[in-house]
Amino acid sequence: MTALSPHLRQATPVVAVRGEGVHLYGEDGRRYLDFTAGIGVTSTGHCHPAVVAAAQEQVGTLVHGQYTTVMHQPLRRLVDKLGEVLPTGLDSLFFANSGSEAVEAALRLARQATGRPNVLVCHGGFHGRTVAAAAMTTSGTRFRAGFSPLMSGVVVTPFPAAFRYGWDEDAATDFALRELDYVLQTVSAPADTAAVIVEPVLGEGGYVPATRRFMEGLRERADRHGFLLILDEVQTGVGRTGRFWGHDHFGVVPDILVTAKGLASGFPLSGIAASEELMSKAWPGSQGGTYGANAVACAAACATLDVVRDEKLVDNAERMGERLRAGLEAVAATTPAIGDVRGLGLMLGTEFVTEDGRPDGETAARVQRAAAEAGLLLLLCGAWNQVVRMIPALVIDEQAVDEGLRAWASAVEVGVVAP
Repeated sequence: MTALSPHLRQATPVVAVRGEGVHLYGEDGRRYLDFTAGIGVTSTGHCHPAVVAAAQEQVGTLVHGQYTTVMHQPLRRLVDKLGEVLPTGLDSLFFANSGSEAVEAALRLARQATGRPNVLVCHGGFHGRTVAAAAMTTSGTRFRAGFSPLMSGVVVTPFPAAFRYGWDEDAATDFALRELDYVLQTVSAPADTAAVIVEPVLGEGGYVPATRRFMEGLRERADRHGFLLILDEVQTGVGRTGRFWGHDHFGVVPDILVTAKGLASGFPLSGIAASEELMSKAWPGSQGGTYGANAVACAAACATLDVVRDEKLVDNAERMGERLRAGLEAVAATTPAIGDVRGLGLMLGTEFVTEDGRPDGETAARVQRAAAEAGLLLLLCGAWNQVVRMIPALVIDEQAVDEGLRAWASAVEVGVVAP
């Protein structure tokens, strides 16, 4: 009898049979409030009618038009639509399927364009599970252990994770920038450094936002030393943080932007954007792939971008994120086991700690399980899985936020075991 790998264990006990908006329905007939969004993928909610209609129409017309063999209309439309939301100057696109693929495409472009071997990564970052992407991932050993040697040329530099260090944001930022300069002086010479890659908000690393001064510092050093700034917007993009792109909070523009997850409301699609001048420096034959820019995924992405615009979902993410955060902070104020609530927009994390302030993954797991029993689906992140994250679809409304907060308060009460 065949079965899934024993390591593909589900985070919740739900066997989903259908989804609608911010809800999933199990085969037991129960309705669940989904604050996972498929790990931030179903940006317009489950089965948004406009996305479903676009995909259904495309399936009946052309399922796969391999885009280095033939061009197809959904891809042309998607390129045009992304041009409306991408930062000025990032006018050349390459598409793949997953975030890992897009990250590796960004790395390859950076190395080929600069002729330099090394890439700086921020401690706590997650960039994927394929070999190069895993080599750039430092959010947890589980993503990179057991198949060494990994890709060489990866140099780790600190991220301004204020809560982890026990400092305020200014002190953490000062430290991160000072150590970056030290890394460039002692480990990876600027002339050997192709790029620095960073998430505007650490994802698997614990939902830790960057700071404006840190991002400005990365941009300034990239310009001064001639290396590239790559922003991994796989999880933070397409409205998730209450801005269309996560980096919009920090006033910087990347040289290469990586996108995936919420771009196509659940269909596999990822991509990188750069200037035409930079993209032209990729070596011939270095970009391609069988399934990248699949016609149905592109049609779904076009519909997704229309829905995000027409239903003002970026603004909704900001407003509902503020409401959700206020509720999380209210629970935290009466719960000593909660050390921090943080995030941007609808990308929020609650960190659990022991009495002496150490990361407490056991309590976080109990709370997450209790939430599922209460009908609220959540995921964990952080190096010790000590952070419970909330990433509901951008279509969420006040009623669903409040329903989720009631279930959360109940789950925290059940899951936090008194000493």
